[in-house]
Amino acid sequence: MPVTVRFVGSGDSFGSGGRFQTCILVDGPRCRFAIDLGTSSLIALAQQGIAHNSIDAILLTHLHGDHCAASRSCCWTRCSLRDRPLTVAGPRNLERRMGNIREALFPGSHVMTPKFAVDWIELEPGRLHEVLDLRVTAQSARHTEETNPTALRVEVGDRVIGYTGDTEWTDDVAKVARGADLLIAEGYFYDKPIKWHLNYPVIAAHRGDFGAKRVILTHMSKEMLAQTGNVPEECASDGLVVTL
Repeated sequence: MPVTVRFVGSGDSFGSGGRFQTCILVDGPRCRFAIDLGTSSLIALAQQGIAHNSIDAILLTHLHGDHCAASRSCCWTRCSLRDRPLTVAGPRNLERRMGNIREALFPGSHVMTPKFAVDWIELEPGRLHEVLDLRVTAQSARHTEETNPTALRVEVGDRVIGYTGDTEWTDDVAKVARGADLLIAEGYFYDKPIKWHLNYPVIAAHRGDFGAKRVILTHMSKEMLAQTGNVPEECASDGLVVTL
């Protein structure tokens, strides 16, 4: 059965090119899930006519706001906006850290209790986890240490999606790509090297290591957006839909 991937948001943390922050929506045989849900993701979902109540699970790569902050709204909205259980899976200390993010953004919101079940799953790197009908493996990434960074490999039906998240290139990150039907890779800058991120020369140098059937670049800066016509890889845009 086909799997559909929608880049609800494909931007970096600064909204380069007027793009929304990271939100990758996947429709599989039995569930709809999001990979990352950045601060602007609820706006992006609404603009594209997608109810966040329709999302069964959220998989988070790391705990920077442009990748996780809207998850806070999905978990604590009142039942007028959400009335279905939600699963949130991500890096270590997930529930506590998301609670801290909620309280920092909406002080006093700790008194609110969601009127639906929220299931928190910590994804231990290197171990296969069952998340609803998904098989999810996180791998350690090299990004800001305080965010507990990971890259994700998700088996959905008979398809495999890999996502680097924000990271430098490592052998562990390469593991999420090997044999994947789709690798979604950060392509932050075209030339400029940035600590804890992937730029295009690194992607080009490791293209042979990907082992993925299809590669789409995302999380692009203004510099990288200006070069999308000059690279052989596909480049994401807000609202892009692909079928695997």
